[in-house]
Amino acid sequence: MIWLFVQLFWTFLKIGLFGFGGGYAMISMIQGEVVTKFHWMTMGQFTDIVAVSQMTPGPIGINSATYVGYTSLVNAGYAPYWGVLGSFIATFAVVLPSFVLMVIISRFLMKYKDHPVVADVFRGLRPAVVGLLLAAALLLMNRENFSSVNECPWQFWLSCAIFAFAFFAQRVYKLNPILIICLCALMGLILF
Repeated sequence: MIWLFVQLFWTFLKIGLFGFGGGYAMISMIQGEVVTKFHWMTMGQFTDIVAVSQMTPGPIGINSATYVGYTSLVNAGYAPYWGVLGSFIATFAVVLPSFVLMVIISRFLMKYKDHPVVADVFRGLRPAVVGLLLAAALLLMNRENFSSVNECPWQFWLSCAIFAFAFFAQRVYKLNPILIICLCALMGLILF
């Protein structure tokens, strides 16, 4: 059990350290570690964790770490109170690098913010953040969320239609995201 805590801490410390771009950029990194590498949970469980993390208040990366910390220990057969400790460890580990970096950077950023090297670093980080966000979006376009043309064609095409509706409602018509979520939930209740 101690080894699982160490793995949780180290995994989320790395994710917190290299997860530039916020929580959505961390999603693909979290999935790669907890589903693909360590098999702490299934892809279906991870998809549920992402959905719950989006609905609960707070940053999605931190919420995901909290839920993964709990679920990984419970899935390993430990009691729920060990899962709570796992939640604490994963959350602490994912937040620790940001906290330390912010304390250090806040001292020097104001002094060097106009320096060409600092500007170049931020210019280099922008495309990386976009790539991580795209990876997170593509990661969620899976069988658990969209079904499959072979398994259930009507569910697949309805899922694609709801996705297209949400995309155009936000991008073209600039609808409020809360309204889009409510409309998509209503479509899901009616159509599925």
